Amino acid sequence: MAKAKVIKTQTSEGRPIEFVDEIIGAGGMKDVYFSPDKSYVVAFFRDKQDNQAKDRLEMITGKSKQSIFNNVGGDYWKNLLCWPTDMLEHDGRLGVVAPTYNKQFFFEYGSKNNDFLGIKGKDKEGKWFASASNQNRFLDPRERGDWQNYLRIGILLSRAVRRLHAAGLAHSDLSYKNVLVNPVTGASCIIDIDGLVVPGKYPPDVVGTPDFIAPEVIMTNHLKKDDPNRKLPSIYTDRHALAVLIYMYLLYRHPLRGDKVHDMDPQKDEELSMGAKSLFVEHPTDNSNRIKVANVKPTELPWKDTAKIPYSVTGPYLVPLFQRAFIDGLQDPSKRPTADEWEFALVKTIDLVQPCQNASCDQKWYVFDNSKKPKCPFCETVYKGKLPVLNLYSSRKEGQFRPENHRLMVYTNQSLWQWHTNRNVVPNERVTDEQKKREGYFVLHKDVWYLVNERMSELIDITDPNDKKVIPIGGKVELSEGKQLLFSKQDGGRLAVVQLVDSK
Repeated sequence: MAKAKVIKTQTSEGRPIEFVDEIIGAGGMKDVYFSPDKSYVVAFFRDKQDNQAKDRLEMITGKSKQSIFNNVGGDYWKNLLCWPTDMLEHDGRLGVVAPTYNKQFFFEYGSKNNDFLGIKGKDKEGKWFASASNQNRFLDPRERGDWQNYLRIGILLSRAVRRLHAAGLAHSDLSYKNVLVNPVTGASCIIDIDGLVVPGKYPPDVVGTPDFIAPEVIMTNHLKKDDPNRKLPSIYTDRHALAVLIYMYLLYRHPLRGDKVHDMDPQKDEELSMGAKSLFVEHPTDNSNRIKVANVKPTELPWKDTAKIPYSVTGPYLVPLFQRAFIDGLQDPSKRPTADEWEFALVKTIDLVQPCQNASCDQKWYVFDNSKKPKCPFCETVYKGKLPVLNLYSSRKEGQFRPENHRLMVYTNQSLWQWHTNRNVVPNERVTDEQKKREGYFVLHKDVWYLVNERMSELIDITDPNDKKVIPIGGKVELSEGKQLLFSKQDGGRLAVVQLVDSK
């Protein structure tokens, strides 16, 4: 077989570019080619693009790229956004150059039964992980990850969307096809960024991917693009798609695909159920779109049984956001949670997860429900033993502490970080290397839980105001019911009050 030839050309800025003349992938609009060393890809639009498309690509590969990647902390976004680096034209076709996906976003083991689907080495499109059926029927268990890592995926995805929106950009086609995930590491990366929307300047090329298109877009899709009543993809529609993605990654089902039938014509029924008549499958007062367990395949259980695994298993920080996304904001885009609200809630939820004591539990983690007998909702294993929870308080005035509605679960080798000990440190892309150093960790010894102090120079046990005890670096302090630990006297220093659940 003849070896494919290498084409040499250059970007619009004059940078030399090479690609192997062999299509390695084809999307809805572009054909994709590898560079000879596979360090980048070149993607050409199949159809002729107009001047507006060229201007958009010029902005994305120029001004927008520089504003995100050339500022402090810019390197952080390279792992979360697969951003086109250059624009080029070759043989009359417009194209873009983009980095090759990180190797962790390619299937290592493929599918079940000796990779009968042939996905080994293919990229980890989010669709493989967003449904119980796909996970149970197709994926090798070593590719599936655990529930804590799906929370991490949600954090990174929300963070990346938040950065796009802060720059005034909308992805326009946010879906599990345009998000790569690795549940084994908790990583995610947004791809297909060359179609970014700049509201009022560059309209979208597409309306989105089914399952993720906002109701208002579907409801007005019949109108002409220049009709003022036509709703096009925007930051608001991204917010809808983001909520759907997070729901699907955590619960492996779609929030709007229930069993209610609106029209006997399948196409009209689809338009109504995703558009004007869309209804949350777990709506608290209208159960007409519930998923009927009798119609569910065994491979979709228990996830499609909303009575068994309701969305409340996601915990106290995510539940209100899902309600805003799929009840209040479903038909009112202004009420949808923003990407940074999702990011903040997911970070707090990670602090509230507890490892399941059943070694065979597929999900391995669950959110503590503040009960006296905590139980994994996924495998129903009841927690046994003492379970400390740190309730965090912060001060605005010296000596006065207010609750933050933020808690930290304790488990063996759980870490305490600066974003726990000081409210002024936020765990995001701005965290410095110094702030990433662990402050302490937790250990169970002879049925007693301890916090071991690694870096806190001002850790004080203030439980007894008449007998305050300084816990030196290298020392430890017992975690008992009502214990009060001041992490720091500095501005933003937090106080932790211990709650001890004893589940025998």
